[in-house]
Amino acid sequence: MAVIHHTTLEPSKLELLTSWLPSRPWYRGGPGEPQLAKAGGFRLDDPRGAVGIEFMVVTDASGPRPVAYLVPLTYRGAPLEGAEHALVGTMEHGVLGRRWAYDGCHDAVAVAQLAALIEGRVRAQDQNISDAPAREVVVSCAGEGSLPPGLTVTDDQDGTALTTPHGATLRVHRALRPSPDGPALPPQGAIGQVAGSWEVPDGTRAQGPFAVLYGAGPA
Repeated sequence: MAVIHHTTLEPSKLELLTSWLPSRPWYRGGPGEPQLAKAGGFRLDDPRGAVGIEFMVVTDASGPRPVAYLVPLTYRGAPLEGAEHALVGTMEHGVLGRRWAYDGCHDAVAVAQLAALIEGRVRAQDQNISDAPAREVVVSCAGEGSLPPGLTVTDDQDGTALTTPHGATLRVHRALRPSPDGPALPPQGAIGQVAGSWEVPDGTRAQGPFAVLYGAGPA
């Protein structure tokens, strides 16, 4: 079980993301600096207790319309070998010391736990409270599937695709799209989905899919 430390971070997560988000192909903001606010998310536990795993939702109000982004992050006590391209930045944690923050879609620990969440083997945890379930995260699983090591990770304008050698694909939505009637069933061809909610700038809450797992074949 991950322990949530209520302490200082220098720089803050939002400060790290302000400089990192515009470099992503799925970022939809304007030429100016993002105007970010924390809007929701959840955590997953690393079975070995070494890596912090957070799926953070932030809203960006810099453009003509606010956009919500899903940013999976992992927090490590040392650099992750071979993952320099996925480094979001480093922070000084008031309890744990220096932490290296990575894009979780490029961190095998986070990907394995996301797959376990879809398959029903683990539960999403509250973002801010230790040992408490994330009650607004909805998981649907309509078939059998897994994500073995050796995934191909592709970032594009629509988000991030994690593909197995056999063609199964986990599509992580980055720019979130609200579902008018709340979290929908997995789309056609999907065998699993993680959906959740987040706060929009007007104070209301939106709901929509975070990640969808497709079987072998085009996603």
